[in-house]
Amino acid sequence: MKLRQFGFIATLLTAASIAGSGVSPQGPMVPARPVGDAQVVDLDGLGGIEFGDTEQDLTRRGALRAEVDACGPTLAGHEEVSPIFVEDRLVLLWLDDPMSTPDGITVGTPIGEVLANHPSATRLHAPQRTYRFDGLLARDGDRAYLFLHDGVTVQKIIAGYAEWARRLFDEGHGPC
Repeated sequence: MKLRQFGFIATLLTAASIAGSGVSPQGPMVPARPVGDAQVVDLDGLGGIEFGDTEQDLTRRGALRAEVDACGPTLAGHEEVSPIFVEDRLVLLWLDDPMSTPDGITVGTPIGEVLANHPSATRLHAPQRTYRFDGLLARDGDRAYLFLHDGVTVQKIIAGYAEWARRLFDEGHGPC
């Protein structure tokens, strides 16, 4: 199976973990931009970009472009989102600040708020002695949000097919 772009996720998970726990001497870090600036990603996708779309279709529609400085294709107008393709199909979107779920969860949201909005979320534990984040997998049918967290706040959000979100967590990969 062609797992294009999955090799870099481990590097990003490690780098994000090494970058810090999300807690500064002044308290937990909060998103740099107000939540009001957030763009919403639901479990269908993002503004006309839907899970299951092909790379060719997104390119033809002008929604996908290849950037010289990027590790893979990027979504036009959405620099905060990294698409993950498997066998030419969009399976996940790796979200960064200021992206949001429909219930307002962004990078920096306390995990207690995530659990209040997704009480049936499955707790996932990163392997010991790694620089990976723990996760909360909030499923809705065959789709899910994977909230990577430092035990206090959300550090990364991945949206898409539940099977691929879980696989991303288990295998420790990143969006490139």
